[in-house]
Amino acid sequence: MKTTRQRPKVIRRTATASGLIVAAVVVSGCGGTPSTGTTPAPAVTAGQTLADLTFTARTVTGAAFEGKQLVGKPTVLWFWSPWCPTCRAQAGWVSALAEKYVGKVNVVGVGGLDESAAIRDYGAGLSSFPQLDDARGDVWTRFGVIVQSSYVVLDAAGRVQFQGYLDNDELDRRVDQLVG
Repeated sequence: MKTTRQRPKVIRRTATASGLIVAAVVVSGCGGTPSTGTTPAPAVTAGQTLADLTFTARTVTGAAFEGKQLVGKPTVLWFWSPWCPTCRAQAGWVSALAEKYVGKVNVVGVGGLDESAAIRDYGAGLSSFPQLDDARGDVWTRFGVIVQSSYVVLDAAGRVQFQGYLDNDELDRRVDQLVG
């Protein structure tokens, strides 16, 4: 009987340890600059890969959003999570970028990696540019984004110019080059 009682403890300890490892991996994706500076998938050749902008999503306010409306202007897609301290620190900068280039550049936030309620709550405070509720990860998957905070920068023709992490100054420099 002693052996039987010990097995559930071992299983619970293993499950708990596994859960902690998974949580550590998820959380480690946020809170600092990724060492490579870009997300590892998919392989994108800057300036040659056309983004598929034929998608429909919902904003955090429930409005329909058509990806096709991004065609014709450079676009910055900012992929964030409401619990991510790096994302929260970038929010003011991305809002300022959207205001600086209003009418010249599309800036769209894509909230994910959490429940819709958390995405909507945090995204509602970012009102200077559209925020998408992507709790299911459809838009993240479409653009091959696997970690927050990440950017996908498109030129006016919809070609991917950059995909991955950028610090504030580098993002501003890249957008400024696209606007020319």
